[in-house]
Amino acid sequence: MLFGMVIVLLVLLELSIPQAVSSPCQCSALQASELRVNCTSQNLREVPHVPVDTTELHLHNNLLTSVPVGYFDTLHNLSMAKLSGNLFHCDCRIQYLRTWLLKNRALVPAMPTCASPHALAGKAITELDDSLFSSCGEGHSCSGVVYNAVLGFMLCALNVVLFWSLQLAKDSTYIMGIYEKHAGFEAASLRSRKPKHRGRKRRSSLALLNELERHVPNMEIFPQIIDTLHMKHNIKLKEI
Repeated sequence: MLFGMVIVLLVLLELSIPQAVSSPCQCSALQASELRVNCTSQNLREVPHVPVDTTELHLHNNLLTSVPVGYFDTLHNLSMAKLSGNLFHCDCRIQYLRTWLLKNRALVPAMPTCASPHALAGKAITELDDSLFSSCGEGHSCSGVVYNAVLGFMLCALNVVLFWSLQLAKDSTYIMGIYEKHAGFEAASLRSRKPKHRGRKRRSSLALLNELERHVPNMEIFPQIIDTLHMKHNIKLKEI
C-alpha cells in the first residue's frame, strides 16, 4: 500500500513539471506562469530543447558556436536571454542569431561576441556588417539555380528543334504522282439532274465512271499550275 502511494506521488510530481528540459539544465518556476531555464557553465556545444513557456533562458559561459535557425521563434514569453561567454563562429550560420539579436536587444543583458574567425574575434555579433552575409543565400539557392539552368537549356533546345523543323519544311520538295491516263484531267462539277420521267432508272455508278474515262482532258492550263506549285510552294508534279 505504501509503495503504491509513493508511485502515485512520483507520477504527480513528474506531471507538475511544465515540460522536460534537456539535462544538465535546471528548470525552476519564478512566479505564476514564469519559468527559468538555467544552463550556465555546462560546456554545452548545442543549444538545449526548452519549454515553449520559458521566460528566462541562461545559456552563457558554454561552448556554443551557433544557434539553429528558428530556435527562438517559439519562445513567445521570453523576457531574458543570456548568451555571452560562448565560442560563436561568425559566418553564415550566425546570421539567424544576429537578426534575432537586432530585433530583441532589450531581452539580452550582454551582447554575445564572436570567438572566430580571428579577424572578427571579440566583435559583438550585432555589429557585424551586412556585407559579411551577402553571399550566404547562394548555397541555399543552389537547387533553384540548377533547376533554372536545366529549364533554360530545355527551352533553348526546343527553340532549336522548332527552327530546324521550319527550315526543313521550307527546303523540302513535295512530289505528287499523277497517272498518265489522268494527266491533265480537268475537274468538273457533276450536277445532279432531275429525271424527266419518274419511271426512268438512275444511271449506275459504273456508267458514270465510263463517262469520266471518255472525257476529253484539257491541258491548256496544266503547265501553269505546275509552274505555280513549283515556284511558290516548292511542289513538283511527277508523271508516273
